[in-house]
Amino acid sequence: MTNFDPQPSRRILLAGAGALGLSGLAGGAQAAEAAPLVNPVVRQRADAQVFKHTDGYYYLTGSVPEYDRLIVRRSRTLAGLATAQEAVIWRRPTEGKLGGYIWAPELHWIDGAWHMYFAAGDKAQPFRIRTYVLRCEGRNALTGAWSLLGEVQTPWDSFNLDSTIFHHKGVRWFCWAQKEPGIETNSNLYLAPLATPLTLGRPPVRLTVPTLDWEVRGFKVAEAPAVLIRNGKVFIAYSASATDDRYCLGLLTADANADLMAEGSWSKSPVPVFVSSEETGVWGPGHNSFTVDEQGRDVLVFHGRDYKAIKGNPLFDPNRHTRVQRLYYKPDGTPDFGVPAGAGEIPDRFSPLDRPGAFLRVEDDVVSVGEGPLATTQLRQKAGAGGLVILEPILRPGHGLKVEGGVVAIGPGDKATAFKRVKGLAGKGVSFQAPGGGHLTHRDGAVLVGPARDVGARKAATFLVS
Repeated sequence: MTNFDPQPSRRILLAGAGALGLSGLAGGAQAAEAAPLVNPVVRQRADAQVFKHTDGYYYLTGSVPEYDRLIVRRSRTLAGLATAQEAVIWRRPTEGKLGGYIWAPELHWIDGAWHMYFAAGDKAQPFRIRTYVLRCEGRNALTGAWSLLGEVQTPWDSFNLDSTIFHHKGVRWFCWAQKEPGIETNSNLYLAPLATPLTLGRPPVRLTVPTLDWEVRGFKVAEAPAVLIRNGKVFIAYSASATDDRYCLGLLTADANADLMAEGSWSKSPVPVFVSSEETGVWGPGHNSFTVDEQGRDVLVFHGRDYKAIKGNPLFDPNRHTRVQRLYYKPDGTPDFGVPAGAGEIPDRFSPLDRPGAFLRVEDDVVSVGEGPLATTQLRQKAGAGGLVILEPILRPGHGLKVEGGVVAIGPGDKATAFKRVKGLAGKGVSFQAPGGGHLTHRDGAVLVGPARDVGARKAATFLVS
């Protein structure tokens, strides 16, 4: 087994990633100052990979609707990716090998050089998909000269795609999806150490085969692995089923100290961890990656559509858009994906300073402070006139918190209360001042607006944002 020099992986979330919090260059051009992060971040870019490299830039690549080229864009901020200049680093040949569909690229820094892993078919057989690698001569992935390094050598000459690379305990690992001869599925997931950019260091272990109901809807699929190492565990999120509204995420888990090459080290979620949401209007969420925001908070990257009904083959529907939202964790340390947040500002969670572990939450028409499913605790701060904000629950788009007689309820957007966001009254976090005076606060689980005259009241009216 050959161990490469340690470099940050692209679908792995590294502990301790720092925050820059700066506006900066987007593909060489100045990004908008303090641009808000809004979904969708990039339209018509599916299979999105976003990562923060050691040079301080966020990089994005993904599948284009024409499936004919490979692209890269970069920005100093996540929000800047929306308008960053996009470079076409390679186009498929007009004939022969690699002249078919070009899918699911990933950008990696290996031994001091950029490498692009991607899946490609042949001109005469566009679905004869295999994994290839390009190598860049130069440190700038957008302007450097790219050339074909070769085809990744797997044990079988069969359909394979969606490769990713991560580091764990000094080893560079390679994880991918492939159709294994003798197994009647479209693709399974495999793992092996990487000896060179094109070869495996050991025969692979088969991590999972799609057998559960939610993995075999339309097609029997386990694909698009994305690795996350957190809380003493190695997690692999993966996509399952057809690429329409049935597309979803599952999760594999292994102990961080386990033998990752032992099939028994891995367990599979019995239910999908991320699915379409009628409430938020996002359909077919999947093919994800992980990164961190400018504050170092964990971020989930995925694609999804804004509608359910698709005409024709969903693979050729162009509107799978790149989206992001913050990733949270359950008490046992496993990731809580919640639901795909709809279009608009990235939602936040608000925990009262005097009630750790409780959150401002909305369920049906009830506004409260307490515990509950993640999606009920996520509210976006919609900017209004004069720097005011409306707090919109993600499960009730077009609605917001409204104050009636000092009590907080839910109302249509045009009836919602616009609060002034101010520095937290208790010296940290934020507080929300109502137009008629008083601040958003809570008492016995109820949410209301009232004065904050003493230390206890100021804590109750102060919210930590996550």
